[in-house]
Amino acid sequence: MSSQKSVLFDAPGPRARVFIILGNIVALALVLYIAYLVVVALADKGQFAASLWQPIFTSDAWQYYFIPGLQNTLRAAGYAVVGAVLFGLVFGSGRLARSRTIRWASGIVVEFFRAVPVLLMMIFFWLLLGFNSVPEPAFLAVVIALILYNGSVIAELVRSGVGNLPKGQSEAGLAVGLTGGQVLRSVQLPQALIAMLPALVSQLVVVLKDTALGQIIAYPELLRAAQTFGNGNSNNLQTLTVAALIFIVINWVLTAVARWLSRYLSGRTSGATGTGPGIGNPTVAAGTGGPGGPGNAIAATGDPSAT
Repeated sequence: MSSQKSVLFDAPGPRARVFIILGNIVALALVLYIAYLVVVALADKGQFAASLWQPIFTSDAWQYYFIPGLQNTLRAAGYAVVGAVLFGLVFGSGRLARSRTIRWASGIVVEFFRAVPVLLMMIFFWLLLGFNSVPEPAFLAVVIALILYNGSVIAELVRSGVGNLPKGQSEAGLAVGLTGGQVLRSVQLPQALIAMLPALVSQLVVVLKDTALGQIIAYPELLRAAQTFGNGNSNNLQTLTVAALIFIVINWVLTAVARWLSRYLSGRTSGATGTGPGIGNPTVAAGTGGPGGPGNAIAATGDPSAT
């Protein structure tokens, strides 16, 4: 057994590393072989014919199908992201409230909407809004369903993020006279949001992808637009491939932005907490010695003769 250990398990030894490398090579070879079989099968069916791909690269395809579908996808995702974050902050904070009634009520709301499938909520709100002659029932149904489900997940992220902070954070806030609510809003939530940023952005990517479920209730988002165009040109596989590539690019951009934002906020937080030289440790900054050194004596007494 290796003497090097990680947090959860022992670091792999030489033999284990060899087996891991071999396993990765075998898995990669298997994936490449399956991909080769798929390509051969598609080629045999004539799916790589130029006549099936050319309609996708016409101006009509993008002007009337792909771009409007993408706009509707981003529109629904934008409203849903803002609403889900607000919902998550409100009910996540509610689950951390000192009042037992508020905690129970928030917990019931969060657990209920986490348990209900997103598609079921979309269909329910679509029918409900349609019966009441509300404008754009499909759009509103998609947005409301995504807000309720993903907001509940974000509420759990908020609760767990605050719960994982050191207890000294809240105790220090209470010691300087802040109320429990002020400690939560001013001290704990900002730190928890930075810590849970990767998980939060992953959930926002889920919001973007789940807008595709709106095609079940006739919302004209990207997937439905691609299907409509593919049905008219008998090239569904090709149009859906383009739609999938658009989703991949957008999600990759969101992930890259989230990584940059996480590094940026972490850098600002570390600077504010005094990890750099001369910040947060004025005693050491005042002199060059360690504890008991001459510089520290000056800092402690304010009298150069102390040296």
